[in-house]
Amino acid sequence: MSENGTARRGPAVTLSTSSVYPGSCADAFETAARLGYDGVEVMVWTDPVSRDAVALRRLADHYGVPVLSVHAPTLLLTQGVWGRDPWTKLELSVELAQDLGADVVVVHPPFRWQRSYAARFVEGVREISQRTGTTLAVENMFPWRAGSREVVAYAPGWDVVDEDYDQVTLDVSHAATSGSDSQELARKLADRLRHIHLTDGSGSAKDEHLVPGRGSQPVAELLADLAVGGFTGHVVAEINTRRSRAPGERQRDLAETLAFARQHLRRP
Repeated sequence: MSENGTARRGPAVTLSTSSVYPGSCADAFETAARLGYDGVEVMVWTDPVSRDAVALRRLADHYGVPVLSVHAPTLLLTQGVWGRDPWTKLELSVELAQDLGADVVVVHPPFRWQRSYAARFVEGVREISQRTGTTLAVENMFPWRAGSREVVAYAPGWDVVDEDYDQVTLDVSHAATSGSDSQELARKLADRLRHIHLTDGSGSAKDEHLVPGRGSQPVAELLADLAVGGFTGHVVAEINTRRSRAPGERQRDLAETLAFARQHLRRP
């Protein structure tokens, strides 16, 4: 059921707080409520509210928009959030998710230089998930490039298909940047696909996070496959709006993303 008591058809379509950056967590909740998103994914970030369960619950209650997932601070830019120990970051992210009633924590694979973390990452993620009952969904990444040279940045690797992860997040922009087809990737992941970051990309070496439908990925077809297959995970709008300039441009892009998701997730 949705928050207003009406039956929801298909997966929940939620808004990542990163989609309103450089706006705040509060801005994300207000936007999600006004546009009609089903919930919010909290990106744990430098914004102190993103790490404060009490403040986040107040926002969720005030706007009537639940937190359905949490993104752990495992990005390059969040290496200092919650200290430097990556296992502590995962444990605190799970604790935050449980405090908020969220059932998914999104995790990036380790960086190559995090050797001890990477060595037991697959087993460690599984152990935390089984012990806590919270899904840790590892996100597909992409190779870094320096000119024509590919840089190995992640370990075990950026491609989640061949790794022994129980649950996976598929990010469409990351698929585009890696040169992958997101629809085919979803089919390969099959039942391990738990979470979607809804966006788009043109295949550039830059991680673009475009509004879905504005890139070259088969996003509509991906969502249609999910609908037909009875996907029960979350579909999270994660687009880049930081360059929005004209009044209302960010809101229009986020409204367009929501409409795109709802249109293509309708079951036939």
